Amino acid sequence: MLDYDDEAARYDESRGGLPRARAAAEAVAGLLPRRTRILVDLACGTGIVGGCLREAGYTVLGVDLSAGMLHQAAGRLDAAVRADARALPLAPGSAEAVTAVWLLNLVDDAAPFVAEVARVLRPGGLFVTTVDKSAAHARGSDMDALLDPYRPVELPDGAGRVTALAAAHDLRPHGSARFTGHGQGRSPREVAARVREGSQYAAGGEDLARRLEALPRPEEPRPDPTYTLLALRKRNRG
Repeated sequence: MLDYDDEAARYDESRGGLPRARAAAEAVAGLLPRRTRILVDLACGTGIVGGCLREAGYTVLGVDLSAGMLHQAAGRLDAAVRADARALPLAPGSAEAVTAVWLLNLVDDAAPFVAEVARVLRPGGLFVTTVDKSAAHARGSDMDALLDPYRPVELPDGAGRVTALAAAHDLRPHGSARFTGHGQGRSPREVAARVREGSQYAAGGEDLARRLEALPRPEEPRPDPTYTLLALRKRNRG
């Protein structure tokens, strides 16, 4: 797991910068009801996605656990608070919309996060989150067939898993969108290094790493991934 305080100053440039953030923000905005004015951005990080949403006319409250990330986000968002996304400093039913771009893929269990979002959302409110993040990488490239046997079957941010958790809290699917992860295409050599360090596809071991490096143009990044957003609406009772 990254030390996000340590990574904060260089995080954006290593994650596709503004092009990726703008693509994510545009996809989020396309799912939000037109009447939405205020949104809560969970794991807001440096505030780069939330800042793009703010430029689009939304009032954005950022929430993150990392003080370093919040320092970067302070000038981009309307407000930024340090808090655990499983225990938000918000009253029940107070939020119009909650976003979580690249949060659920980082946790072991999405259940408490989804439950807390459901608690703070008002009836009719929308939760927009990325799903299936790691599964988006290398799809359609020559690495795909090599990596596929080692992709996790169950993911904390799997669309089916998140939808099932949400249903238990009266959150129902309300649309989806896709966007390009600009600057996130990886080369076979980069992925081989991740295999060796055990951060991804570790079960493939040295054999997989060598097979990746044997692909043509091993230093050349493959196409950028396409990420998926899932929108979930809290049911209006009565």
